Amino acid sequence: MPAQWTAEIIGEMHLNGVTHKRLAEAVGWHPKYLSAVLNGKKTPTGAESKIRSALRGIIPNAHTE
Repeated sequence: MPAQWTAEIIGEMHLNGVTHKRLAEAVGWHPKYLSAVLNGKKTPTGAESKIRSALRGIIPNAHTE
């Protein structure tokens, strides 16, 4: 089961029209790897902070805290 923070990230992405491809580019990952992380299939160390930081770079007012 995915962690709660992934649902928050996905919600922000949907609300702001951010694609998996765009967020993956900002994080520096392949879109399929990002999808695996957001779906709870992969759990790399530091993923939450890295993804939240990348999303804040795309959406300056993102609620990613």
